[in-house]
Amino acid sequence: MHRLKPSLQFRKSITYTYVTLARHFSTDQTRFDHVGPMASLLKSRSVVRFRGPDTVKFLQGLLTNDVQRFCESPGEMTSTLVTPNVPFISDSPMYALMLTPQGRFLYDLFLYRPPRASEKLDRTGSGPGSDPGGRLELLADVDATVLDELLERFNKYRLRADVVIENVAEEFSCWQRYGENLTEKFSSAEEPEAASVGWGGAVDPAGTSSSHGNSHGWQWFKDPRLDSLGFRGIFPSNTTPPLVEADKETDEKNYLLWRLEKGVAEGSTEILKGEAVPLEYNLAGLNAISFDKGCYVGQELIARTHHRGVIRKRLLPLKFLDDSGKEIEQKVAPGSEVINAVSGKKAGTVTTALECRGLGLLRLEEALKGPSKLTIQGQEDVKVEAIRPEWWPTEWFQEYQQDTPAA
Repeated sequence: MHRLKPSLQFRKSITYTYVTLARHFSTDQTRFDHVGPMASLLKSRSVVRFRGPDTVKFLQGLLTNDVQRFCESPGEMTSTLVTPNVPFISDSPMYALMLTPQGRFLYDLFLYRPPRASEKLDRTGSGPGSDPGGRLELLADVDATVLDELLERFNKYRLRADVVIENVAEEFSCWQRYGENLTEKFSSAEEPEAASVGWGGAVDPAGTSSSHGNSHGWQWFKDPRLDSLGFRGIFPSNTTPPLVEADKETDEKNYLLWRLEKGVAEGSTEILKGEAVPLEYNLAGLNAISFDKGCYVGQELIARTHHRGVIRKRLLPLKFLDDSGKEIEQKVAPGSEVINAVSGKKAGTVTTALECRGLGLLRLEEALKGPSKLTIQGQEDVKVEAIRPEWWPTEWFQEYQQDTPAA
């Protein structure tokens, strides 16, 4: 297994290493084939804290997912490792959206419940710590570019709710671990490198827990959207997360490329704020929406579209090629129109582009049915290959299924 080059040990070399990764593999491979686990500090994300007796009730009426889960007793998706540093009860994070009243996308959030003192062993390791207040607190990983307006909007809805909303971006940072090794074959509660801790063939649960968490209870979790995206976590800004070695930290652009290849958009720039229909951006398939919870802002459009079951456009991974089929870089910008070169019909729009990869909101009939000849309007020398992600459920594309390549 290839590892990232030693130049990743120094932040000034990150850009160089990114270019090396981009050009190291042939067009028949993804850019991360045979590359081991990597970690990126997500400077594009910030952290907001919600605390107070009405926290869950407040968020339940605003977000698309069932925040009430954080009040429930632990189930199969929670960790039960008993160690001084990682809590013996640990809720998995939740991916959720905030919408306009018309059901259009505004913001995405990754919600975490930090461990309470009563859910961890005390310093002596003899029993749970004390937590007199026991108040629920949630941290949200949000898009940094819209942080101020997000805070303003939440405070607008707060009214008399007993909840405090704070910007804690200086205190906490968001991280992602990803790569070929971190795939669906590992359990949702177990980090693969952490699971290898132990003597001989046995696994030491205490050692496992200690290796994927730090002394204050912060730990890595499986990305709540897709297992193949790797692990995500919020950590104190003055510390380096566990399992992040100097030669494994890499530029956030590599994480963006990782997502582009899997057809996953993130944040209010890639998912057009105020315009995007969440189901067209595949956000239901990324576990961002509960169809069983009660009412929330924007629910009517989501429920109607879901139960109608007809979605003609979806977000797809794109590859940009020249006439000979070779990948070309830096030639396509977000907002470019994708057209069918034969019929002249508009197939959709490029929403995100980086080097020779991108995401596009395309009509499925044009993108997946038959050997479509897609190109960029005004740049007929740029060919577009739309790729169906492997994680898509069959019902999304069965009507158009032919010889379409899968990501």
